Amino acid sequence: MNKEMSAADVVGQLRSGMTIGIGGWGPRRKPMALVREILRSGLKDLTIVAYGGPEVGMLCAAGKVKKLVYGFVTMDAIPLEPYFRKAREAGAIEVMELDEGMFEWGLRAAGMRMSFLPTRCGLASDVLARNPQLKTVRSPYDDGEVYVAMPALRLDAALLHVNEADRLGNTLNRANDPLFDHLFARAAERCYVSTETLVDRFALDAASAKLNFFERYLVSGVVHAPFGAHPTYSGPDYGWDLEHLKRYNASAADDNGWQQYVAEFVACSEAEYLAKAGGAERLAKLKTPVF
Repeated sequence: MNKEMSAADVVGQLRSGMTIGIGGWGPRRKPMALVREILRSGLKDLTIVAYGGPEVGMLCAAGKVKKLVYGFVTMDAIPLEPYFRKAREAGAIEVMELDEGMFEWGLRAAGMRMSFLPTRCGLASDVLARNPQLKTVRSPYDDGEVYVAMPALRLDAALLHVNEADRLGNTLNRANDPLFDHLFARAAERCYVSTETLVDRFALDAASAKLNFFERYLVSGVVHAPFGAHPTYSGPDYGWDLEHLKRYNASAADDNGWQQYVAEFVACSEAEYLAKAGGAERLAKLKTPVF
C-alpha cells in the first residue's frame, strides 16, 4: 500500500517510445523534478501529450521527443516556448496540433475507454486541414449534425504535480486552477505524482476531500519533491520563477545555450538544483501571478 517512490524509480518504470502525458498548464504545476529526471535518463523517441510549458521545450532540446500532441506550448509571460519553437521550425519533431477543447475531449475519451468523442471544437478551422487523420461523424438522430470525431489520447503514463499526497496515493490540489490533471490520470495506464508535502495517510474533512480530484487507485507512484514544480508555479505554495524562466528563454539564443543550461541545472541532483535556484527560502517567497 506504500506507493512512495523516488524520481529515479519513476523514470526507471518508463521506456523509450512511450506516450507520456504531462499535467499542468503552460507554466502552472508542471512536474519539473520528474521531467529533469527524464532529461538525465537515456529515454528517447517519446510521444509527449501536454498543454505545454517549459517541460516540452526542455524535452525537445534534449532530443527526447519524437512526436508532440499539444494545444499550445507557452510560458504565459513569455508567449512562445523558445526550444519548442526551434524544434518546430526545424521540423525536428512530428506534431499533432489541436484546439484546446479537442485536446480535453481526447483525454476524456481515453479516460472513458472510448475510441473517440464527438465535438464541435475544430470545425471550420485549419485544425482539420493540418491533421488529415482526423475524421468527422454525423449524428444518427434527426438533427443530422456533423461533429469532429476526436480520437482518444491514450497514455502509457501520466506525470502530475500536486500540493499534498499520502503514501496510499491520495492527492490534494489546493490551486485555484486545478484544470485537467484528473483527465491525464484517467487517460493513462499508470500515473505518477510528485508532491510538495507527503504524509503517511490523510484524515480528510468534507472541505479538503473536495480537493482530491482523482481516486488513489489511479496512482502508481508518489514522489516527495518539495519545489518540484520549479520554475513553474504551484499555487498556493509558491509562484513562478520568472527570473529563472527569462534566463532559460534567453539561453535559446546562444549557440551552446542548452548545453550550458543542462550543465548548470540538469546535470546535478535535485538538492543541488534547488540550491542553484536560490534555495527553499527564496523559492517559498515567489509570488503567484494574477491573471
